[in-house]
Amino acid sequence: MPITRLNHAVLYVRNVDRSVAFYSDVLGFRRVDMTPEGFAGAAFLQAAGSANDHDLGLFEIGAQAGASQAGRATVGLYHLAWEVDTLAELDAVRDRLVAAGALVGASDHSTSKSLYGRDPDGIEFEVAWFVPAGLLDEATLAGRKVGIRPLDLEQEKQRYGATTPGASSAVNPA
Repeated sequence: MPITRLNHAVLYVRNVDRSVAFYSDVLGFRRVDMTPEGFAGAAFLQAAGSANDHDLGLFEIGAQAGASQAGRATVGLYHLAWEVDTLAELDAVRDRLVAAGALVGASDHSTSKSLYGRDPDGIEFEVAWFVPAGLLDEATLAGRKVGIRPLDLEQEKQRYGATTPGASSAVNPA
């Protein structure tokens, strides 16, 4: 039985209210009421365009928690990647990440255009737009072998159109 997609992720955070505010204000998640009674320090969030009952679970472990050493001193998850439908939406996410002081990178992976951010606990995430199959050309496909380049979002909006639905949008229309 094949896996078809990631349904949700769960993160341990220092302060659940601070993390809820960040994911809501910066990435547009909304809190859903599904926390079991007597289960303080947890929150469940749903992405704005999601049909999942929740996409992100947050569990508070307190201010004393140390920073993740995944990838530096321990094994662990590097990042989660969320997808937006258009480059205009990616541009809006960039503005919110910049305003929050959370943007840590922007990359052109040829077939995808990605922003990287860090939440208040330093947990890294990616927000990406994927080039639709019908717009993949020889140069784009060859670019995958060149490697990761800096993202010029204005240039990509001119090339593909700011409101062109990304690859997954065309396959799974809302």
